[in-house]
Amino acid sequence: MTTPTETKTAIITGAARGIGVALAKRLAQDGFAVVVNYANSAASADALVEELSTSGHQAMAIKADITNAVAVKQMFDHAETRFGGVDVIVNNAGVMTTQPISEMSDAVYDAMMDTNVRGTFNMLREGAKRLRNNGRVINFSTTALHLKLPGYAIYNATKAAVEAMTGVYAKELRGRNITVNAVAP
Repeated sequence: MTTPTETKTAIITGAARGIGVALAKRLAQDGFAVVVNYANSAASADALVEELSTSGHQAMAIKADITNAVAVKQMFDHAETRFGGVDVIVNNAGVMTTQPISEMSDAVYDAMMDTNVRGTFNMLREGAKRLRNNGRVINFSTTALHLKLPGYAIYNATKAAVEAMTGVYAKELRGRNITVNAVAP
């Protein structure tokens, strides 16, 4: 449990672009130290950290491939060393390619499954061990899941897995006052 003098910290995956940037800015405004996770967008991540720091917020960029469990563990290590712990996990990183199943390559399938499912899994597994009590977990899903649009089968399958993990994870963390939700923009 954090005390009033402890820094509350949020790790946001895929935080160097798009929705992740908006999430990082909002959480920083709300008083959180922000870990800007990225896989390939170092310049964007560094620019965001610079912007947040210039505005008086605490932030750091960490390159970590969330499909790699060791990289995820190291990201938590860095966050704990710098800010004292982790209170919020936002699983925002995602990959989407829309193609009919008949045209989808194994490589595209694997990329979506690895990032969207394995990446979320790795973050949840490490978070279960390291997230402070009274924390929050926000997993990203999609409204496309329920629309059943042609070309979205594999992407939807990844987000169905995220939603399934979300409900179970909430029950597994019961007793620690950690809320677990999925949002579907």
